[in-house]
Amino acid sequence: MNRSTHVFNTPLGPMRAVFDAQAALVELGFHDAQNIDNASKIERPAALFVAPTDDQRAACQRLQAQVEEYCCGARQTFTVSLASYGTAFQRLVWAELQRIPYGQTASYGEIARRLGSPNASRAVGRANATNPIMILVPCHRVIGAGGKLTGYAGGLPAKSRLLQLERQFLTNSDE
Repeated sequence: MNRSTHVFNTPLGPMRAVFDAQAALVELGFHDAQNIDNASKIERPAALFVAPTDDQRAACQRLQAQVEEYCCGARQTFTVSLASYGTAFQRLVWAELQRIPYGQTASYGEIARRLGSPNASRAVGRANATNPIMILVPCHRVIGAGGKLTGYAGGLPAKSRLLQLERQFLTNSDE
């Protein structure tokens, strides 16, 4: 498998992206979830890099630009090619996550109902927790039944921050 790993800076802090041989995004997450609120510049550790192809480098540059646009409120959807590796159910859940509108939320139960499995909210939660592509597959938009923020691989402060960012730009665009 010719996968390449890239670490890049964003207004949210350092992010880590993995691209497959076809330059499709396989993983995206915070490089250091412990320091998500520290958006300082990072050094790229040489050990993380496996000679990326030109296509993989270009895909990472597009991804970085789109994440920066998202952080500035200039982008609500992404055009980066995604490669979803998971079970059939996980892929269904991840596709449904991408249907949650920018700045809005849905509960695990709502997603289960949308998938035609109203009793599968826990399975939806497990699939959500295994989402390898943060932000672009917006698992941060999934909340508990009572509207409470629940689990996020990047930590609840990051989840809250992403939702606030989206709502801030929705509010600003309404003015």
